[in-house]
Amino acid sequence: MFDQMTFEFIMQRVLERIPNSFDKREGSDVWNMTAPGTVEHTLLYLELENIMAEAFADTASREFLIRRAKERNIIPFSATQAVLQGVFTPANVDVMGQRFRVPNESVVFVVTAEISAGVYQVTCETAGLVGNQFTGLPLIPVDYISGLESAVLENILVPGQDEEDTEALRTRYFASFTQYGFGGNRQDYIDRTNAIAGVGATKVETIPQTISGDPNVRLVILDGLFGSASSTLIDSVQQQIDPTRDGEGFGIAPIGHIVLVQTATRVTVDIATTITLDTGQSWATIEPLVIASIEAYLLEQRQTWATDDFTTVRVASVDSRIYAVAGVVDVQNTTLNGMADNLELAPLEIPVMGVLTA
Repeated sequence: MFDQMTFEFIMQRVLERIPNSFDKREGSDVWNMTAPGTVEHTLLYLELENIMAEAFADTASREFLIRRAKERNIIPFSATQAVLQGVFTPANVDVMGQRFRVPNESVVFVVTAEISAGVYQVTCETAGLVGNQFTGLPLIPVDYISGLESAVLENILVPGQDEEDTEALRTRYFASFTQYGFGGNRQDYIDRTNAIAGVGATKVETIPQTISGDPNVRLVILDGLFGSASSTLIDSVQQQIDPTRDGEGFGIAPIGHIVLVQTATRVTVDIATTITLDTGQSWATIEPLVIASIEAYLLEQRQTWATDDFTTVRVASVDSRIYAVAGVVDVQNTTLNGMADNLELAPLEIPVMGVLTA
């Protein structure tokens, strides 16, 4: 809005108001006396430009976007702690409440709940994605534990998430003007379920009741990494949304709603293709790059799963992702799960990478 208000432009306007009988050349007394005030005016316009940008949600920086969103009772989702499964031997050793660290890392996990003999939930003390990175690694107790032989991190139960991204917050802010969550409507379920730690996406369905007392609302969720949710995360969401499942409204779900929480079904996508490499390239070097490129595409499909009626894995898109890898010069004869056609999934299915044959 104030782009034209540069030092040179303002200085020219100021000097035009001074009679030509005075020496107005740069370095003259008139110029030197006028320039400092012009600099201040230029800075003022820069500040006005900044104020205008921060005043509107589409251009506001994170600090002021948060303040704007707060007016609509929208706040950024906080970073959450990862919960993993830890296996400890012997199974009868008492590790409840004990702290463990990952070798050569500053990350510490604390044992928070028992799943079965020798198997526990361990929670990362540091919130964010960092806690998701250590599956399959051993753990070292911070304090000596008599009789402990081994401790290993296994699969992720509830993925940790970083604080909500600025652009995601901006999207939620603008969506709040057209998508109203109220009293157990579809948007209300989506908003409240996505706000639960570890949840990345939610679909809502009604279920026809064949027997009185059966669920009449289904929530299908993905975890924060846009994969199938673990039973631990499903149970956590169920407890917060509708713990009694009797329609009495003791959770977030309103009276009369009996809610069943489930996760999407994983569909493995096996890919066969013919890839021509550039001169001097080896498949051993290119293969992991191709797999990573395809996995990134499938992740994008899962990230839009909640807003798409159906997910379609397209042969052309897979080809383009392979072709985009440096060192690949041609891609031909690509099939998905043995078929040369696009792979169309059901509404409650998500694609995950299978075997790549090339």
